[in-house]
Order: sequence, then C-alpha cells, then structure tokens
Amino acid sequence: MKNNPRIRYSGNLGMHWSWSVVLSLSLVVLVALNFRISTNAGIVTLLFTCCYFVLILGVYLYYRPRILRGLVDFATSFGQKQEEILRQIELPVTIVSADGRILWMNDRLCELSKKPEDYDKNIATLFPELQQDTFPAAEWDKDVQVHYENMDFRAHVQRIVIDDLIDGTELISREARDGESSYFYIIYFLDETDLNRLRQENRDQRFAVALVDLDNYDEALEGVDEVHSSLISVLVDRQIMKYFTSYDCLPKKLEKDKYMVVFNRKSLDALMADHFSVLESVKTINIGNEVSITLSIGAGIGGKTYIENYEKARSAIEMALGRGGDQAVVNNASQMTFFGGKSQRNEQHTRVKARVKAQAMREIMITKNSVIAMGHRFMDMDSLGAAVGICRAARALGKPAHIVMGTETGSISQWLELLKESKDYKDGLFISHDQALAMTDESTAVIVVDTNRPSLLECGELLNRTDTVVVLDHHRQNTEKIENASLSYIEPSASSACEMIAEILQYFEENVRLRSLEADCMYAGILIDTNNFVAKTGARTFEAAAYLRRSGADITRVRKLLRDDMDSYKARAEAVRNAEIYMGAYAISILPPEGLKSPNVVGAQAANELLNIVGVRASFVLTDYENEIFISARSIDEANVQLVMEKLGGGGHISMAGAQLKGMKIEEARDKLKEILKQMTDEKLI
Repeated sequence: MKNNPRIRYSGNLGMHWSWSVVLSLSLVVLVALNFRISTNAGIVTLLFTCCYFVLILGVYLYYRPRILRGLVDFATSFGQKQEEILRQIELPVTIVSADGRILWMNDRLCELSKKPEDYDKNIATLFPELQQDTFPAAEWDKDVQVHYENMDFRAHVQRIVIDDLIDGTELISREARDGESSYFYIIYFLDETDLNRLRQENRDQRFAVALVDLDNYDEALEGVDEVHSSLISVLVDRQIMKYFTSYDCLPKKLEKDKYMVVFNRKSLDALMADHFSVLESVKTINIGNEVSITLSIGAGIGGKTYIENYEKARSAIEMALGRGGDQAVVNNASQMTFFGGKSQRNEQHTRVKARVKAQAMREIMITKNSVIAMGHRFMDMDSLGAAVGICRAARALGKPAHIVMGTETGSISQWLELLKESKDYKDGLFISHDQALAMTDESTAVIVVDTNRPSLLECGELLNRTDTVVVLDHHRQNTEKIENASLSYIEPSASSACEMIAEILQYFEENVRLRSLEADCMYAGILIDTNNFVAKTGARTFEAAAYLRRSGADITRVRKLLRDDMDSYKARAEAVRNAEIYMGAYAISILPPEGLKSPNVVGAQAANELLNIVGVRASFVLTDYENEIFISARSIDEANVQLVMEKLGGGGHISMAGAQLKGMKIEEARDKLKEILKQMTDEKLI
C-alpha cells in the first residue's frame, strides 16, 4: 500500500524551523566548550540546553497541526475572498475555454447579459464579434471591439497557458499534440460607450467646406432670351440653396456660377449617403435652354486648419473639373471619393485653351535641348500618333525628339516599321528605356501623352530625371496623377490624344508641316478611339480630322493598315459568340489570347461589337496577356463604365474604359467584375 505523502514546510516557514535547529546545535557546541573550561559551568549549560530542547520540541509538536490548519483555513478564505472580489468587481469578466465555451462569468457580466452563472454556451452567442478566429494565437493580449444592446465594449482577450497547473495535479491530465499547450482565455469588457459617443460628436462637428461650380453656365444660356435667362439663374440658385440648407449647410453664392458651402462632418456624411442628388436634380431645370446645366462639387475635410480644408476643397473641385465635371469629389486627407459623373461632358466650342496650351508648350520646348515623348505601356495607335505629332512639333523648332518604346504590340507593328524606314527619321525615332534614361537630364523636356497616371507610363523613371514634364491626355483624372507637371492639359471632352495634338499643332507659331505618314498615324489614332467616328465624336473631332486630311492623311491607306488578320477576326467573333448577358444588361466575355499578337486590342474590338446587341447597356471583355488580366469596357450612353473600371483600379471615359489586374486568374477577375456591377447597380451608381 502506498504511503501518504509527507508534508514538509517550505519557504519562510521552513526557514523559521531551520534556524531553531541551527541555534540548538550552537548550544551543544557551547556545552562542550564549557566542559573543557569548567565542569560546573558545563553542567549548568547542559541543564539549560536540555530545557531549551524540551521547550522547542513541545512548541513544535503543539503548534504544528494548528499552523497547518491555519494555513489551510487562510488559503480557503483567501481563495473565497478572491472569487468574491472577482464576482463583485464592476468590470465584466469571463473565462472561456480554447474553443470559446464559457467556463465562468462574474456577477457584472451575468447582470449585463441576463444569463445565469452556469451559462456554458459559446461566447459568440452573446458577442458575435468574439469568434474563435479573433482570439490571440499566442501568449499575448488582443483587443476586439464588440457591441451589445446599444453599448460599445473593448474586449481585452488574454490567453493563459495552464500546462503547469494541469501537470501539478492528479485530477486531470493533458495530451500534448505537436508541442501544443493547454490554455484558456480571460476576457475583460471595458465600456467605451460614452467615449465612442464623444468621439462621434467630435467627428460630427469637424469643419468642412465645399466649392460648387456650374460647369456650363454660359453655354447653357446661349440662345436663351433675357427673361428666361434670369428665371433659369433664379431656379438654379434656389435649387442649390434649398438642397444644401436641408442638410444644415450654409451655402454662399460667390459669383454667378460659383458657390461656397460650409458645413460639419455630420452633414457631409448625409450628403455622401444621398450621393449628392443635387447633381441630378439641377439637370431637370429646363426653361428654353437646350443644354442641361451641370454642377461640379469639391469638398475638403480632414485638415488641421480651416485653410487646409479649403485647399483640399480647391484640389477636389479641380479634380472634378479635370474629370469632366457633373460630379462631386470629397477630399479627405489623401483619399478622394467620387460621386456622379454619369453624363458625357459637353464639348467646348472655344479653342482658347488649346491655343494657350500650344504656346506654353512651345515656350517649354524652346528652352530645352531635347524632347522625349512617352505614352503608356503597351502603346496603342492613339498613343503612337500623339507621340509622333509631338516629335514633329519639336523638330520644327530644331530640337531632337524621340519616342520611348517598350514592348511592341501587334496592333502598331506595321506602323512602327514604316516609321523606322522613313527617311525623315534617319537618326532614329524610337529609343529603349535604357537609352531614354541615359539621354534624359535637366535640359530635357519629357512629354507624356494619352495617360496621366504614373503607374501606366512606359518608363516612369524618366519623371525623376528632369523637372520639365508636360502631360497631354484625354482621359479623366484619378487620385493617382503625375505631380508637379510644368504643363498639364487634360481634356476629357476630347475624343483622343491625337485630336488634342492636332489642335495644338495648328497654333504653333512655326509652320509645322506634318508628313503624310505622320498624318496617317494621327488620323488612325482618332479613328480607333472613336470607333470609326461613332463614339465620343464632336465638331472639333471632325475639324482635327480635316486638318490631318489637309496634311496628307490618306483614308484608304489608313484603312488598309488597320485591317485585322484572320486569327484576330475569328477570336473576336468567338468572344461575341460566348458572351454572357449578366443581370439582363451587361455583356461579359472572355477572349482566348492564343495566336493573337495583341489580345488586348482584339478584346477592345470585341467589346465594341457587343454593344450592337439590343438591350446591352455595357460590355466587358477580359483577356489574359503578359501575366495580366486586361478588361476592355464599352458603353453607348446608358452606363458609366469608367466608374466601374475605377473600382478595379483602372479608368478611362464614361463610354470607353479599361483596367489591368495582376495576381489573379481570369475567372476570379470575372467574378469580381460581376460583384462590382451588382453592387453599383443596386446603389444606382451606374
């Protein structure tokens, strides 16, 4: 039979009894010394020592059980007191197992949750935010924000390893697996309801400012008599004032077509939730005006001072106008949020801006030793034609000019060969990335065409080699843009970059004479971007085409060079045949890239073809090319595909846009596109 384990003193109590033994042994030594000095002294000391031994032994035997019993009683009382303190503490506390099951709750949590002490269900039944995957995965703390009956809590979750506790008892045992430890979680709930309320109140009262511009006030009142013109002005003013005052805003009219609005963050949140419906309501004002009036709104918030918020609002209104107007842009710190922008921007009939930009670009070119033109990656016909036009303008000023060329796409390969063989470019028109980097310095003007986003540039490093950067583009601006450009001319109402360059060339003081091949390139760029003068075509588009025809562009020659090969034609037909009509309005198809020189170009052509199907509001064609997923989006006038592509990191125009996705399969990209289309359709954003 196994003997009961002996109980030994330890710690401070054991040290106390040890010192008693040491003192007793000291007395024995003293007795021995006294006997050597004097027998009588030794006898007296011996008698004293015996009495001391008897007394100590009696005390030990008498108090030992009482001390042990007292220790047990103290430990029991102390443990009970601890549990009582934990139960009565005002802070809600619970202990849960590794799988989230409640093991113990204190009185405050029982009162809060209205559950009994023996409630042993999963903690997620009370606080859905506390799922098992939100618990700490190691011996550290973690805070989780939870909500319970209109109260906000910060749940402080602490993981407690109990290996030593389990190993030190014979009641239970554990089975270690792959070095895993046994543990439980203790959770403290810190009430942050009042703190969050104060935070929200502070946030709601933050100052915000907005600038409102009437995009086309003068154009809308052209041809309207004086009486109706005054009435339209009054109705527009009333519509704007009524809308903003209904959201506790303070609008102030600055000029006939400009307003400033002051409000707080709470009002801004309400305006954003309403998607700035004044953008649409003001268009309904029609009293003899043939052109609907549109608004642009730029709001700024998040700055530390009123001046910073005003600057943010000014930057936002510039972004809204640069994207074509008829939209609201909210600039919060470094993030911009866009609303509206569903309508096509009306073409500006005046060429004043084109003339001013042409003269400014000429002055820049004159002061520099060389010019380098650069488009976007995977250069298309519009980008090539615009770059060729820039080079001709620079050479007319006697400046050497080159075009940065990276990966050559099949859609422009024939044009590249003709340009390389041309006697006008014996010194070489196209240069590689390395050559461009070696040639670019402070005396070089880098002119970017057909894009305004640094991430899409053919060679973005060139921007860091010079302080003189010119941006010429017809795409709407996004939050990503080329900063600190010496000259920026972004005209979303233009059909193509080639149209913009054709206008600029006409205002150069020197007599810029385009060669026939150069005129062909620019004419082809306009032709492709307008889908044979069908999409985004205005009066200035035809005027630019007429200028190119006068410069020697041959329509028949251009048409021959733009013909497709049989593989491209079949692939385009296959994409149309396999198209899926999603939500009864959106045509989505996947183009197989096998055997195609430029799958992204064929995809864009297929997207144009899908618009010929009755009931299709917008078309989207996806293709896998160069380890990227290219999406070509097209519409006529019923959907804003630019907003859809911006959700995917792309951009473009209202009726013609695209995006490039990396790191995903084409099926994943298609599913993501469908998800965005459903969300934006439900929210009536497209």
